[in-house]
Amino acid sequence: MYMSQLYSPTLRETPADAEIASHQLMLRAGLMRRSAAGMYAFLPLGLRAIRKVEQIIREEMNAIGGQEVLLPIVQPAELWEESGRWGDYGDEMFRLKDRQGRQFCLGPTHEEIITALVRSEVRSYRQMPLRLYQIQNKYRDEIRPRFGLMRGREFIMKDMYSFDRDEEALDASYWAAYHAYARIFARCGVEAHPVEADSGAIGGDVTHEFMVLADSGEDLVLFCPKCEYAANVERAESVRTPVQREEKPELGELAKAATPGARTIEQISEFLQVKPEDCIKTLLYVADGKVIAALVRGDHNINEIKLRKLLGCETLELADDETIFKATGAPVGFAGPVGLKIPLYADYAVEHMVNAVVGANELDHHMLNANLERDFQVEVFADLREAQPGDPCPRCEGRLEGARGIEVGQVFKLGTKYSRAMGATFLDENGKEAPMVMGCYGIGVGRTVAAVIEKNHDDDGIIWPVSIAPYHVIVVPVSMKDEAQAEAGQKLYEELQAAGVEVVLDDRNERPGVKFKDADLIGFPIRVTIGSKSLEQGAMEITIRRTGEKMLVPAADVVSTIENLLKDGETR
Repeated sequence: MYMSQLYSPTLRETPADAEIASHQLMLRAGLMRRSAAGMYAFLPLGLRAIRKVEQIIREEMNAIGGQEVLLPIVQPAELWEESGRWGDYGDEMFRLKDRQGRQFCLGPTHEEIITALVRSEVRSYRQMPLRLYQIQNKYRDEIRPRFGLMRGREFIMKDMYSFDRDEEALDASYWAAYHAYARIFARCGVEAHPVEADSGAIGGDVTHEFMVLADSGEDLVLFCPKCEYAANVERAESVRTPVQREEKPELGELAKAATPGARTIEQISEFLQVKPEDCIKTLLYVADGKVIAALVRGDHNINEIKLRKLLGCETLELADDETIFKATGAPVGFAGPVGLKIPLYADYAVEHMVNAVVGANELDHHMLNANLERDFQVEVFADLREAQPGDPCPRCEGRLEGARGIEVGQVFKLGTKYSRAMGATFLDENGKEAPMVMGCYGIGVGRTVAAVIEKNHDDDGIIWPVSIAPYHVIVVPVSMKDEAQAEAGQKLYEELQAAGVEVVLDDRNERPGVKFKDADLIGFPIRVTIGSKSLEQGAMEITIRRTGEKMLVPAADVVSTIENLLKDGETR
């Protein structure tokens, strides 16, 4: 490819709306352009990187018995109604009607349609295991698209679905995909850490996310440096720590205190001169239409996913102002457990609190010296809070540490969630009908490219791993007006092409500085510079983008040197 013909409009200035490195560099290097909020057009260089990630994915999916299919983006509502998710998925789903008024959606995921497909064809246990995957666009109407490809409304995903006869067979499919994912991300040039996670709207009880650790990551990952435990903050466990006291604490007298204008834990702590950990937050929720209260220590945050699982409810929402006033007799900010006539559920950390500060269920008042059993009773104690760095590890004697992470993939054990709801059954070896046992496995293709850039860049631009670099080599004659340089550049370009090297010739009549800046910005792993002085010596200069190393190589050896560098991974 000639640079003069390559559609790669580079930018010298960083677009104002690009907040993180990958977003900035993908725009500046001419990899993509914004078409609408959360939607991007891929230009040739960006699409080449995308296609290389897709090829790595295909090779690894095929290696574990995956078969590629292509499912419709537009999905009929009735399939989602069968699974029960049409009403539950929420506002993120793009919904539409055809001219006959029938309802459809743009697929945010494809569990329903793949299940419907397989149930119509698979009848016997002999047809399983079955692992079907696709690579195509998904659509989710994110309330706040941001960070370029990290959180978009249209994005490319690889999703695979496995169908097995029992849990043991599902386990084999799950771990096959899990290990394939580790190979995929390693081949793409990033280290992706598997962490325990929540399954969200997809469903299932067992799931792992693959996280690339980066300061720009939206998710907090907690991990133990002493063992292999790692989890997304949504899933991370908090340990129930017994409290040992030498003597029984003296219980203070329950008393009401005026706290004008103090609604938050910070305001209450400052006004009453107490520590946040000596306060109890009382949060009111509506769970499947029933009002309940959740109690956590003042310096902790509630984990709504854990609360929903404890309650076993389908819907869980924070109570609105009217509901809170009706249940407590006070506005938001003054709810407390004393005297509440609704079920109370408390985090383990509340279990051993003594003489706590709680809301008084009265405007501008709180209660001092509130104690369990004497002043209020709890239905159930459970792990209801967000774990945080410094907490004890739930697996060993270590302490959890935290890091930001970019989710690039996730694997799920779905079990029979969809097959039971949608009647996807088979006949086992005894002729008995049973539901298929399913798993699903997703990779964000564009997000993987963005994560690679987040971990591989410098002040000058992108530093591509060879495996997914749009092109491997750029040949840069310092001056195309110099006939000798132009001829040498053309000759090397043709020789590299003949050797199967992906190469670009910068044949533009631009200043050398412009050419070098573009080469570094786009991130070609190898640059070959052809200048008049080096040609006089019968040599050319090779520069390694990642390390900045330069070497003067005889012209006759340039092709073989580049082949060896690419083969040995010296430019990775």
